[in-house]
Amino acid sequence: MAAQQIKFGTDGWRGIIADDFTYGNVRRVAQATAQYMKSRSNDPLAIVCYDCRFASEDFAQAVADIFASNGIKTLVFDRPSPTQVASWTVIDRKATGAVAITASHNPYQFNGYKYKTETGSAVPSEVIAELERTINSLDDVPAPDHKVGHGFVSSYDPRPHYYAQISRMVDLDAIKNAGLRVVHECMYGSGYGYIADMIGGGRTVVTELHNQRNPLFGGINPEPIPPNIDSTIAMMKVGNQDLCICTDGDADRVGIIDESGRFINQLQVFALLMLYLFEARGMRGPVIKTVNMTAMVDKLGAEFGERVFEVPVGFKNVAPKMMETNALLGGAGKPISQILAGLEQRVGPHAYARHDIHLQRDTYESDRKRIIETLQQNEPNEIAGVAVQRVRSDDGFKFYLADGSWVLLRASGTEALIRIYSEAADGEAVEARLRALEDIVGVRQHATAS
Repeated sequence: MAAQQIKFGTDGWRGIIADDFTYGNVRRVAQATAQYMKSRSNDPLAIVCYDCRFASEDFAQAVADIFASNGIKTLVFDRPSPTQVASWTVIDRKATGAVAITASHNPYQFNGYKYKTETGSAVPSEVIAELERTINSLDDVPAPDHKVGHGFVSSYDPRPHYYAQISRMVDLDAIKNAGLRVVHECMYGSGYGYIADMIGGGRTVVTELHNQRNPLFGGINPEPIPPNIDSTIAMMKVGNQDLCICTDGDADRVGIIDESGRFINQLQVFALLMLYLFEARGMRGPVIKTVNMTAMVDKLGAEFGERVFEVPVGFKNVAPKMMETNALLGGAGKPISQILAGLEQRVGPHAYARHDIHLQRDTYESDRKRIIETLQQNEPNEIAGVAVQRVRSDDGFKFYLADGSWVLLRASGTEALIRIYSEAADGEAVEARLRALEDIVGVRQHATAS
């Protein structure tokens, strides 16, 4: 029987546990990764981390065993940790690369394999192509004898060095002593403990929610958006808290809830961070955003005289462009609601929503192709009564409209679903644009709001 074909998505390879995400396939991917790392260094060092999903630590050990059998020294994290901690550890330890066993914000049935290069960044497309060729040329990779790799694998606590790096970037002592009341919605993910360690312990109090290990994620997707965080929003509306930070399954995706219980989506968080770096800290440089990211970034770039580059979705596309352009940003004294109000005064009102079209996994490729071809054949000149000014089609179809709003349809690279996104001045306008595009491709009845 031929080995199963492995294909990387927007950020690594993901699959259904015990279906295509198996120990056998993980060993194949790890073997290809080991060969790639050995081509990059005569004395490679690998980092391996994992999240809180079912058997993630066991899959991580399987990866470490393959690396060790190839003579690669490997540091395996001693607890579930955020993916970005692995990225920093690559830099800190001058490692050749890192593997994170995680499916990020995917449903609980999934697990995944992310690879980070010697720069700590996501793997660029040309390296992904090389890895896929090697993986798919391999048949069965047997589990190695543990004795073969003896002395090559070590347990490693990444937190002290990671905390030290964050303290060089942010005044953690000032936050600790600010007397803030911060909630961290961990979503049963690997970020538990990190925020509390860094900013708690002084006058600031950090309250963690859902910080236990639960591979079922409480029956929700570990993605920090409504309705997955509705109970946390309700808690914040009661009051007596200053801020809630919500992190996803591997804590590399964030949502914010302000002191009034208002959810601040990832687009707004990105724009707020950009404004903070430009205005409060006086930093300058290009900014990279993906096609599903906010137009607020373009307006801020114009205001501050900095270029904004738009790339397809995925860290694999963001990271190379950041390095190419020496970008500042890719991906303080007031209540968060006031800071957000100030942002909207500068860039105008903002509303955003995403609809997910869930498809059958076994027919996904044909269904996806049919939907994309339908849109190609019926490409609109106007959407919801607003003229289309231009179209981008290298990662789905993004329609830029005459009033500055946009709507995007793209196929997920990690799940069997089509996503439709829109940003406009108000929620009604957003929904009108989403519905119009759904009607064109005939999927309105399958759409669910996110």
